Amino acid sequence: MSARSSFFKIATKAGMVFGALFVVTVLLAAIPSHQQQAFQVIIPQEPSAAPAPQDPDHPSMPGMNMSDEKANERAAVNDMTPGHHDTHSQHMFMTAMRERTPEDVQRAGEIVTQLRAGIEKYKDYHVALNEGFRIFMPNIPQPEYHFTSYRNGFMEAFTFDPARPTSLLYKKTATGYELVGAMFTMPKRATEEQLNARVPLSIAMWHLHTNLCMPPHAELHAADWTKFGLHGSIATKDSCDAAGGRFSPVIFGWMVHVYPYEDSLDKIFAMHHHMD
Repeated sequence: MSARSSFFKIATKAGMVFGALFVVTVLLAAIPSHQQQAFQVIIPQEPSAAPAPQDPDHPSMPGMNMSDEKANERAAVNDMTPGHHDTHSQHMFMTAMRERTPEDVQRAGEIVTQLRAGIEKYKDYHVALNEGFRIFMPNIPQPEYHFTSYRNGFMEAFTFDPARPTSLLYKKTATGYELVGAMFTMPKRATEEQLNARVPLSIAMWHLHTNLCMPPHAELHAADWTKFGLHGSIATKDSCDAAGGRFSPVIFGWMVHVYPYEDSLDKIFAMHHHMD
């Protein structure tokens, strides 16, 4: 058995023993008190993992403070909704597109082929649920529902397997859910070169959700959400401090969506599912 295989086996067993899955990237919300400096589009050099306590009866964003989650969950959904993304948004940072090469196109095609094969069985969404994927906020209407595997999210911190996405993307139907795509993730401290090594930056734009100012805990229910939250006007630590809020420079890990059933690379690696 290789050293790498031994490491993963030991890590997985340790997680089972202690009852904690270390979710590295999947919609990873940073705890505000642990964030000290504003995000300035400076990506640290080494990946990191963070523990993600989970309520088994209420699937949620891994690592997010529960009261913050309840107050901001609708904004989180809106931020993943078509029309809410802007490359230069104060609450969004996206990688710059590089010059496309034949090698990148070939590698992207290989990713798509492996992804299709790996998620074929999840066209029946019951299979995904039975294998441990959990629906993020199933009771809130969304254009796409994220079915997340926390185990896959942990593994994504160390290795990349195109057939093993962190999340599956489904569209709600009258009878259940239709599989439309998947999401790969990386720790928020990953470098652009590390991102490029997984999914070429000439093909896809990885993105981070940034600059979240949450109101004081005691004011969550009466907060002015035009100022606070993922769509609020406050986007710097200084202005957040002045408003008495709690600032997080980066609230999730790196994410990239892939829609492998589309007919062109631009649609396959789009931010959102192409709708005719």
